[in-house]
Amino acid sequence: MVKSVLTFGQNGLSDWLWQRVSAVILALYTIFLLGYILCHPGLDFAVWQTLYAHPAMRLFTLFALLSLLIHSWIGIWTVLTDYIKYVYLRLFLEIALVLALAIYFVWGIQILWSV
Repeated sequence: MVKSVLTFGQNGLSDWLWQRVSAVILALYTIFLLGYILCHPGLDFAVWQTLYAHPAMRLFTLFALLSLLIHSWIGIWTVLTDYIKYVYLRLFLEIALVLALAIYFVWGIQILWSV
C-alpha cells in the first residue's frame, strides 16, 4: 500500500515522481541555456559571468544540480538493484555513487557561489 507520494526513496511511486520532477527541471534548465546561447551569439566570459551573477540564475542552477543528483541516484540505484545481485558489490557501488554525488554537489556549490 502506498503511504505517501512525497517520501523520497520509500516506495516506487515516490521514486517515479521524484525522477519525473527532476527530469522536468533539467529539461527546463537545458531549454533555457540553449535559448540563451541562441539569443547571444557573441558569448564570452563576461556574458556568462553576468548571467550566473544573478541570484535567480544561481538558484535555478542549484535546483538543476539537485535535480541531477536526485535523478542520477534513483536511476543508477534502480539499475544496480536490478542487475547486481551480489550484495557486497552492490553495496560498494552504492557507497561509491553516494560519495561521488556528494563530491559533485559540494564542488558544484563551490563553483556556483564562489566570487
